[in-house]
Amino acid sequence: MILIIPSIEIKNGRCAIDIEGTNGFTYSKVPIEIAKLWRKENAKSIHVTDLDGVKQGRPVNFGIITQILKSVDIPIELGGGLRTFQNVKDAFKNGIYRVVIGTMFIENPDEAKRSLDVYGPNKIALAIDVNNYHITVKGGEDGGISPLSAALNAYQLGFQRVIYTDILTDGAARMPNFKAVELLAKNSNLRITVSGGIGGLDHLLKLQELEPFGVDSVIIGRALYENRFPCQQLWRMCEAGNYPYTAKI
Repeated sequence: MILIIPSIEIKNGRCAIDIEGTNGFTYSKVPIEIAKLWRKENAKSIHVTDLDGVKQGRPVNFGIITQILKSVDIPIELGGGLRTFQNVKDAFKNGIYRVVIGTMFIENPDEAKRSLDVYGPNKIALAIDVNNYHITVKGGEDGGISPLSAALNAYQLGFQRVIYTDILTDGAARMPNFKAVELLAKNSNLRITVSGGIGGLDHLLKLQELEPFGVDSVIIGRALYENRFPCQQLWRMCEAGNYPYTAKI
């Protein structure tokens, strides 16, 4: 079974999406408490995105992210605004398990290569954010290269993992671009984490079919936050009325 990694997106110091409970209850928007909740629900890792960092081109919410690192005992993967080697170095210095870079790879490949050489490919993943079959950089600008071309270049540079997000299928549509994922998986020689558009169990099972070609994990945000997986209702029923104490580790 491919690994499910919950997503926490931080904007203005708060979680960008509300987590729904039972009977209309909504959990705290405090990122630390949500990280504890995902850990309580047996997450093996958490993917954190600094949305303000994406916009400003540098890490913004690292103080909060550091608090998350101290609050849970599982690996934290970080993306958003990591555009220099120093950004990467600071992330690892503070305990991040893996960093995710995108714009740096397109605009400053020497810095990306330096990061790989120093920390190794298990610690550096490439973000491939796609809009209309072109990679995007800086949170939405056209990077002028196709996903497969970028992946092949990344493989030659030394990358071993990409995190693939098709922006057009993220959000309300909630339908991964399965054909694009399959094309990438079968031709890139890379391990692939799929992010964006996964709306429920049927999508997860369909991606599971691509595991033999390198798709070994998924990052899920909104679908988890909206209780779209059967097991979640049981978890939330047990937690109702006793939150946030049940989220404490």
